Amino acid sequence: MQTAQQILAHLRSLENKANQAGMKRFAIGNDNTLGISLPVLRDMSKSLKKQSDHHILAKTLWQSNIHEAMILASMLADPKLFSAEEMDSWTHQFYSWDICDQVCTNLFHKTPYYLEKAFAYSYHHEEFVKRCGFVLMVQYTVHHKKESDDMCLQFLKRIEEEAGDERNFVKKALNWCLRQIGKRNTFLHPHALAAAHQILAQGSRSARWIAHDAIRELESEAVKKRLGLIP
Repeated sequence: MQTAQQILAHLRSLENKANQAGMKRFAIGNDNTLGISLPVLRDMSKSLKKQSDHHILAKTLWQSNIHEAMILASMLADPKLFSAEEMDSWTHQFYSWDICDQVCTNLFHKTPYYLEKAFAYSYHHEEFVKRCGFVLMVQYTVHHKKESDDMCLQFLKRIEEEAGDERNFVKKALNWCLRQIGKRNTFLHPHALAAAHQILAQGSRSARWIAHDAIRELESEAVKKRLGLIP
């Protein structure tokens, strides 16, 4: 059984200065990174999840304010024990796009209330809280394919409504969500393209970027072949 203190000491021993510099160039972290790769963290999580206290460990690691420890926390936390209040607390502590995306992918979309939070966060004024809302919509689109496509139509409406947001990490999340919806299946593909053209007509700089990039991918031969729209 490893304690949180032992895990943190091990993480600090893996500090990689070269990787830290690379992460900074890609706006990963907030001057609190150790330069540890995701595969290393995933391997650590596999063994730590065997500990009976892994959910408690996750809470302590999150509070460390060490970037990699916080990502590891999202891998260890039990979504069945993770409360809606804790979800709000963690979300309001997001400081970079990758911590937002990792926590949504590793933990949030496995909770029973992630869709409710996706819509709530999508209206929030803070950049990374709003991004979280749309990243959760991406998680539904990509990882919950047996669920209703009608929900994705609601996502498209929210994307259209927020397409004028010029902030980099919001508009990138909107674009990501729009593209994933269009690639989900043949039913949603034309709806996503129609939404993209509606967004393009809004005329703002962010709307044009979101729409042009999505249209380019969704009308590509590769996507159409994967969906079976062309032989």
